[in-house]
Amino acid sequence: MSPTSHDALVLRPFEGLPNERDLVAMRQLIPAATMSAKTNAEYGAVEVEIATILPMAWPAVRRTDGSITVGIQAGFPGGDLSRGIGQAIKQALALEPGNPITTVTLDDDAPRLQDILDLDADFEIAVHDTFEFWLDPSAERTAEIESSIQQANESIMPTRPIEGLPHAYWVDAGPKEHLRWVLDADEERVIDAVTRLHARRESGLGEGTKYVGSFRAEGLAIPVWDLPKGFGAAGVEAEAEAFRTRFEEALETQEPLTTLERRARGGIVARQVTLR
Repeated sequence: MSPTSHDALVLRPFEGLPNERDLVAMRQLIPAATMSAKTNAEYGAVEVEIATILPMAWPAVRRTDGSITVGIQAGFPGGDLSRGIGQAIKQALALEPGNPITTVTLDDDAPRLQDILDLDADFEIAVHDTFEFWLDPSAERTAEIESSIQQANESIMPTRPIEGLPHAYWVDAGPKEHLRWVLDADEERVIDAVTRLHARRESGLGEGTKYVGSFRAEGLAIPVWDLPKGFGAAGVEAEAEAFRTRFEEALETQEPLTTLERRARGGIVARQVTLR
C-alpha cells in the first residue's frame, strides 16, 4: 500500500462495521461510552474495548490483562479514521501489558478496523455516567487517580440512549436539552422527511420541541431537536414509538413534495442551524 493512500479521505470510515451508527455517536456525541469487540484470529483474537476517550487523549492502552482499550475521540493521522484506529490497535498489540500508545504512526500496511476486528463480535455499546472505565482493575486507586477521574467526570454532559429510537441520544447541554439521532440516510431525504412532518405540524416530539438542524459526521446524517428544559430522556421515550413511526414513513415516501411542503422546506432550510 502506498503512503499516499493514508491521506485519501474516507467520508464513511465505519461503513461495513457492525453498529456503525453507534460508533459514529461515540466519536461525535457521547462523552463516556464503551463498546465490546475483539481482534480477529489473524491478530490474535484479543479482547478490545472501544472507548470514547482515554486519559491524556491517548489513542490506545494495553491493559495489564493483555486486553486493549482504544479511544476513538483521539486524534489519528491520515484521511481514513478507520485505518488510524486500526493502527493504534496494531501498535498496542506490540506493547507490554500496562502501557499506553501516545502517538500513532501509520505503517504502509496499517489495517483498517474492518481488517483487524472480528466482525462477528457483538459490538454492544454501554453509555456511562463516569470515566470509571479508565481504571485498570489491577491499578491502585491513588488520590491522584481519584482526583483525575473526578475532574474528568465534572466535564460530562448527561447523555442517555433513547429506548424505542435506536441510535438516538438525549443530552442535557445545560441551558438546553437536545435529541440527536444518527441516521443511515441521505441528508436531503432527512430534510424532506422533516418537511413533510412540519407541514402537518408533526415534526416535533412533543409540546415545546422543535427540529433545529442537522450535520453530517463520519458520512452519516445527524438531525437535532431542541427540547424544553426538564423534558428529559423519559419525555423523549414517551413519544419515541409514535415519532419513529411517522418519521420513518415520511423518510420512505417517494412522492414529490406538495406546494405546501415545498414552502415549508424553504423555511426549514432558511432557518436551519448548521451544527457541529
